[in-house]
Amino acid sequence: MPFQGEKRVADEEIIQSRPVGALVHALRILRHLSAMGRAEGVSAIARATGVNPSTCFNILRTLTAEGLVSFDAHDKTYQPAMGLVELAVGVLGTNPGDLIRPELERLAIEYKVLICLWHITAEDRIVLIERAFDPAVTRVDLPLGKRLPVYTGGVGRILAAHRKLTEAELRAQFVDLRWQCAPESADEYIDSVRDAAASGYGVDLGQLYIGVDVVGALVVDAQGVPRYGISSISLSGQMDSDRRRAVGEDLVETCARIGAQMFALTKGKFANVKKKT
Repeated sequence: MPFQGEKRVADEEIIQSRPVGALVHALRILRHLSAMGRAEGVSAIARATGVNPSTCFNILRTLTAEGLVSFDAHDKTYQPAMGLVELAVGVLGTNPGDLIRPELERLAIEYKVLICLWHITAEDRIVLIERAFDPAVTRVDLPLGKRLPVYTGGVGRILAAHRKLTEAELRAQFVDLRWQCAPESADEYIDSVRDAAASGYGVDLGQLYIGVDVVGALVVDAQGVPRYGISSISLSGQMDSDRRRAVGEDLVETCARIGAQMFALTKGKFANVKKKT
């Protein structure tokens, strides 16, 4: 029979695990206003966020009093205020890899693979800037600064899909791509890009590097521009198709969450993945 103190701790843990509704609504309102980039009235904000109008009004008044939102008395509209900048001072200028690393570590431990964070440059190069892994697991290793040609691997395929390259453009790209074990034909490569477009994540099974399987997804900014890629890298045979699908769907959701947090991305901007049952 549990002691009374143990029961109290358990009850407190249950209570603490429940999100605070008012705080969730407040954060939803702040993210919406940040993403819109313009002032809006209570009714428009309530509709966009799904918050009850009366609740929305009270939250906006509180946020205004705390300096996080400013109110235009003439137009009856609200917009983000300088108080938000004060809250962000601690992370402004921080290496994106440091901010994203907790997610990379979660994925690495959960799926027992190497998880890589790639920066997609303006010159169309994919550069490794951070990684995470479970030290107890046999794994592939890649050095920081590793560069990949665009449109190869898992991240490259979903990048090609995201940019909606035509079949002719994909065929032209395929001629110049470098692989250790190239797809048998351009058609096979094009099909893999189409699969990436349908699922939200790209898959490379031992083609970019022999014996190495890659699953990758994209982090895009508020304009839909791909900024980062996150990939799962494992030895061939370490994951079956179901496990690859699971990590792919998790990567898509994780990238969407990171995009929302880093670039005030609205829900309509990132890919939705239908989980198979």
